[in-house]
Amino acid sequence: MLLFKDFAGKIAAPSPLRQQITEATRRSEIECLNALTPAATLSDAEALRTTNLATTLTEGLRRNRNPGGVEALVQEFSLSSAEGVALMCLAEALLRIPDNATRDALIRDKIGTGDWLAHISRDRPLFTNAAAWGLLVTGRLTSPGARENAGLSETLRKLVARSSGPLIRKAVDVAMRLMGEQFVVGETIESALKNSEKLEEQGFRYSYDMLGEAALTAHDAERYRQDYITAIHAIGRRARGADVYERPGISIKLSALHPRYSRAQRDRVMAELLPVVVELTVLARHYDIGLNIDAEESERLEISLDLLEALCLEPALKDWNGIGFVVQAYGRRAPFVLDFIIDLARRTGHRIMVRLVKGAYWDSEIKKAQIDGMPDFPVYTRKVHTDISYIACARKLLGARDAIFPQFATHNARSLATIYTLAGEDFHTGSYEFQCLHGMGEPLYKEVVGPQKLNRPTRIYAPVGTHETLLAYLVRRLLENGANSSFVNQIGDENIPVSQLVADPMTIARSYVPYGGPNPAIAAPPDMFAPERRNSAGLDLTDENALAALGSGLDASPAEWTAAPMLATPVTPGTPHDVTNPADRRERVGQWTPADATVIPGVMEDAVRGAATWAAQPPASRAEKLERAADLMEGRQDALLGLIVREAGKSFPNALAEIREAVDFLRYYAAQIRADFDNATHIPLGPVACISPWNFPLAIFTGQVAAALAAGNSAIAKPAEETPLVAAQAVAILHEAGVPADALQLLPGAGDVGAALVQAAQVAGVMFTGSTTVAQSINRQLVSRRGHTGQPVPLVAETGGQNAMIVDSSALAEQVVVDVIASAFDSAGQRCSALRILCVQHECADHLLRMLRGAMRELSLGNTARLATDIGPVITTEAAQGIQTHIQRLKDRGAPVYSLPLPDACAHGSFVAPTLIEIDSISDLGAEVFGPVLHVLRYRSQELDTVIDAINGLGYGLTGGVHTRIETTVQQVARRLDVGNLYVNRNTIGAVVGVQPFGGRGLSGTGPKAGGPLILRRLLAAFPLRDGLPGMSGGTTPAIMERWHAWLMGNGYSHIGHRVAEMAKKPLPGAHMTMPGPVGEENVYSFRPRGHVLCVGDVREHLVLLASLALSCGNTAFVYGPAEATAWLAELPPELAPHIRKVSDLQELACPVVMSVQDDALFRHVTETLAKGSGMIASTFLIDPDILHREFLIEEHSTSTNTAAAGGNATLMAIG
Repeated sequence: MLLFKDFAGKIAAPSPLRQQITEATRRSEIECLNALTPAATLSDAEALRTTNLATTLTEGLRRNRNPGGVEALVQEFSLSSAEGVALMCLAEALLRIPDNATRDALIRDKIGTGDWLAHISRDRPLFTNAAAWGLLVTGRLTSPGARENAGLSETLRKLVARSSGPLIRKAVDVAMRLMGEQFVVGETIESALKNSEKLEEQGFRYSYDMLGEAALTAHDAERYRQDYITAIHAIGRRARGADVYERPGISIKLSALHPRYSRAQRDRVMAELLPVVVELTVLARHYDIGLNIDAEESERLEISLDLLEALCLEPALKDWNGIGFVVQAYGRRAPFVLDFIIDLARRTGHRIMVRLVKGAYWDSEIKKAQIDGMPDFPVYTRKVHTDISYIACARKLLGARDAIFPQFATHNARSLATIYTLAGEDFHTGSYEFQCLHGMGEPLYKEVVGPQKLNRPTRIYAPVGTHETLLAYLVRRLLENGANSSFVNQIGDENIPVSQLVADPMTIARSYVPYGGPNPAIAAPPDMFAPERRNSAGLDLTDENALAALGSGLDASPAEWTAAPMLATPVTPGTPHDVTNPADRRERVGQWTPADATVIPGVMEDAVRGAATWAAQPPASRAEKLERAADLMEGRQDALLGLIVREAGKSFPNALAEIREAVDFLRYYAAQIRADFDNATHIPLGPVACISPWNFPLAIFTGQVAAALAAGNSAIAKPAEETPLVAAQAVAILHEAGVPADALQLLPGAGDVGAALVQAAQVAGVMFTGSTTVAQSINRQLVSRRGHTGQPVPLVAETGGQNAMIVDSSALAEQVVVDVIASAFDSAGQRCSALRILCVQHECADHLLRMLRGAMRELSLGNTARLATDIGPVITTEAAQGIQTHIQRLKDRGAPVYSLPLPDACAHGSFVAPTLIEIDSISDLGAEVFGPVLHVLRYRSQELDTVIDAINGLGYGLTGGVHTRIETTVQQVARRLDVGNLYVNRNTIGAVVGVQPFGGRGLSGTGPKAGGPLILRRLLAAFPLRDGLPGMSGGTTPAIMERWHAWLMGNGYSHIGHRVAEMAKKPLPGAHMTMPGPVGEENVYSFRPRGHVLCVGDVREHLVLLASLALSCGNTAFVYGPAEATAWLAELPPELAPHIRKVSDLQELACPVVMSVQDDALFRHVTETLAKGSGMIASTFLIDPDILHREFLIEEHSTSTNTAAAGGNATLMAIG
């Protein structure tokens, strides 16, 4: 199909060597190890020489070591200790915080709770003891109520206590800077060159690295470019040595030189970044100093190789041997990368410098592969496998020294000794060299450098930068060296024998069965939810093979699609309507035929019949059909991607995420019923109307239908009129998977069809996602209806949100900007969970907003049929006009507005440019704007609670976010911000089924959460009693329950009191469990009180029972009934009265739950009166006094925390 021609850019056919690299990206770990084994296996003589040398080096290192400050610290404060993690977090954040109040809060947060006294000992290095004493004293001062019994520590505490807070702050600041200086050779290139002189005199060489985060803006990239130019001049002018091998060098980070250094932006990278790299390399050639391209994340490897090849073909660099490249041995394709580079060197006449390292992004590679649903990891899961790969790669490099200058970067004595042995005795300058990191490897390599040692050259990789720019690098070094398996960490542990430290990695690897098998402690991406279900399969949009296959699949998919009513009893088709691409209205995607409302009576007859036969199928049979549908959906990924991109205007990554979410819904609900359902006890509602929106035409549509079908109901699916084509494909897949036509019917149409469907008397439940206004209208139609068991017809609604993110000055600005861009502008802001309000602490606002505007300028707007497009259209011209009206309204009121210009590519679609608007008050917002508009509010730290109150005052409660390094701030926001899903130090979108169950409160929905453990029970007419969920713990009985129980027992309600006592044994409020999910992330699902619960009745004992139910879940019981039934409220003691209140005016009442024992005129009056209002939708329940279900009286809450936000995953690094 020409529509997608060259969708990923024009790429020449890969060479065989490049093809091998691509194919090896996620080759199985066992296959990799078997292939590496011959090259990594030493002969008996080589093994003996290696072990003897490694033993000599290690014993000498232990005997002569005088560990530097940081080395001592990482050995003392391990990643497995609370103090070690606190130290890492403190180091990562403290120096960048601009205001003293936040610095003090961070110090209290990270130091005040540690057991620093345990780390003080006479036999520990001075730096470690000084740090421990300082942190101990500070901790005592910053922990309220903390006291020492007596002795020196108390004396010190009293001494320091006489000083002021600024002294503590200064002391910790100095300690952090001292840590930084251990790893950074100088704050400027001039000071770095000066500080390097001492070790240069001893024979060491240097390669300098200008520290900093990856560029997010063009301004950042230009600043880094100038820094590199300045550094090359400074290094070159002072360089000594006969050739490039003896002279110092520089390392450059490509992601620092271009803000969009990614495969999707390949055309920009080659046009904009390549000239900069050529410029820097030509300048390095002028001084004859080597320039190394540093390694980065695996998804950037292939484009890095493209740049390297172009660099080697540059005429201005002809015959120069200073071009360098870094290869990471933990990558499964590392040997093939080396094959390509060796061939490239020989083809272009260069002798390329190759720095072989173990790898720097291991924990993030593991996490990303799991999140993205890859078939396997691109890196090894066992450190020993990386060690084997390193040796095999080293042998390959040593065998190609005619074309390669090998540079072996390792801090492991065994690896060093192996390379020395394999290289042989014949050595000359330029044969090869060792490398180490400044501040970490010098003690080992002092045993190597010089004629009295091994007499092999060693180059120190020396970071240069200010204390503020070194933070990410510092934490990475702390993580690597604090890891349990780190040689640098283990060398200081006298309990580990030298023989263990120098053991042959091949021997260690063979102790694992099977040989080469992956680490069982790390779940492979497909197995992340095993054994219950398989993870949805992703697609690597940086993999050239995957992109080529996708291109072929897109070409083979239909140019036009069709949709029409898919009913059990066919009807005469109506007039078809065109569906056009919102990115380009000139393009017809297909045609759809809407249903006429007159067909609904027949549809419902079939649905009733279908409900009975479908409900009779065993749960395992229903589950099998849903799982088959998931497999079919994955198998048609290419065609579905193309359709979603064209009909909904979604980018390829968004469309892919949508397919994966739909698949996850099918498998998750199937797993639930397979494990927990029994047709004898789980009775379905009957026909369920599923009314879904256009913004997730496959995921939400499938999620609703899958839930209804899993529970045993028949489903009548009414998709949004903007996206009927995707819905038709989903229904066709479900039918093909075995779901009968009368169990699932598609009823496309406009709003009148949806309204008529809801009005149908046979509809026994409604699932709706859309606007709050429409949800309220549906509720009014349902409120008087009853199902076949007499219960009110349930409405499960997920509506809008005014979602806020709070950012304090301890947050990392670069991280915040990436997450804000995704949260506010991804999918053109057309997500229920999209960020609408960014609340930024005043002290960091200018810097963060400047960076945010710069990052916005780098976004690509246009037709999403191109992989390079970041932001697509809004769904209709009318939607675009409404958003523009809102922007103009605030602009007219004087609000500062920043919008991107719309490129010509947007001329034929319904586009709104990403827009940032500063507001003075939350009240300036107005109604929810469903598009790429972000409102920014500045606040001062002491105003945080006021800001949260204002957000809560809007009445919504869907998602919220917080970026901070201060745990007490996280707790404050979590406690006070009324949302269903809270995201900590990450973006606020992309909730994963079964990991972050999704749904809100208040005006944002009724619950239960989609993709959560309770929603299927809401779609049943009867089900077994269950308090809590398997795996949940930590519930707390509300404090008021003891007093309430006493009152019941003393006032003639002992029979209810006994039931209250039973409820107290199974407390629900506060119960929580950790959901399965990727490493580097913690996802906690918990129960909270619903808030206000309205108890209705005209029988006193009924009301007392209902109040007991409400109170048992931590709610306030509002009681409504005639005077004779509510007179007992006046007898309540003062401590109970605030928790059980009489209601007289229903008009002002906002309650998420209304319950009664009797379905009488009073209950109907109350529910119908509440439904007329414009506030939150109240879910209504009739209670059987013999079966007291309580789960609807609690609110589900999900908190997703990026535990790797401070720079890495300490837990995973400890495993590795």
